[in-house]
Amino acid sequence: MVNYYRSIEGKICELEKPEAGCWISLINPTETEISDIEDDMGIDRDYIRAALDEEEPSRIESDDGVTLIVVDYPVAEQDGDHDNMLQYYTTPMSIIITDKNVITVSAKANVVLDELSKGVVKGIQPNLRTRFVFSILLRIAARYLQYLKQIDKISNYVEGKMYLSMKNKGLIQLLGLEKSLVYFSTSLKSNEAVLEKLMRGRYLKLYEEDQDLLDDVLIEVKQAIEMTNIYSNILNGTMDTFASIISNNLNMIMKRMTTITIILTMPTIVFSFYGMNLGDAANGLPLANVWFPIVLSAVLAVGVGVLMNIIQKFR
Repeated sequence: MVNYYRSIEGKICELEKPEAGCWISLINPTETEISDIEDDMGIDRDYIRAALDEEEPSRIESDDGVTLIVVDYPVAEQDGDHDNMLQYYTTPMSIIITDKNVITVSAKANVVLDELSKGVVKGIQPNLRTRFVFSILLRIAARYLQYLKQIDKISNYVEGKMYLSMKNKGLIQLLGLEKSLVYFSTSLKSNEAVLEKLMRGRYLKLYEEDQDLLDDVLIEVKQAIEMTNIYSNILNGTMDTFASIISNNLNMIMKRMTTITIILTMPTIVFSFYGMNLGDAANGLPLANVWFPIVLSAVLAVGVGVLMNIIQKFR
């Protein structure tokens, strides 16, 4: 899908065809749409297809006056395989800057670009190409911070529930959040490297206001990296704590089962003796024909149970 936008009287409006100074948005473009943009804008096809590869690393490069910026942006989706739990991950998006236009390419619907196209963000001017690019990067950094706060709230909620009742569902949720933080950390560090290259001014000409905006983006990204590290350490500690609790609970259960097994062994031993063929009463065990074996079994079982309880208390 290809859409064209420009700012008219301070508002983002959609155009029917491209023109100088407009923003061209490609979302999961077809081969025909890619070919049309390639012919109309004179852009290398590989630049357009860069963001369509999920494994494309963040980078920046320039050739023949066309600059390509590939960054990762965060995504939050419902995971249908695990009771519609939120799944967080990152996916690449490319920003192509020509001498007249800014072109964005993403493989799927992009919340950041959707907000820009609907005018949610005020003061957006695609004709000011450098400032517009930095505005996109700032919105991406802000989205990271928003999702990190959501991850922290979900983690605290799941942790509180697991203290009351430890279930596999909670552990799976925490594991998913831990995996999301790994994705975020890797992508944010790659984005930071791209921003630091932009700071040098080799790829884009930086004006004073653009420099301030880029500084804000870099500060937001560094803050997101710090938050990711903090939440990741907390989550790792939480997972280790729950692993210790599970191991401790298992040990307690095994102790109880061992005690019960030993107690139940006493009646088995007594009745095994009295159940053997030992001849007549004169040569056999005493009191073999009365309730003595039952009483003896009960006394031994109670005695062993009390003894095991005393031993556990003094350990």
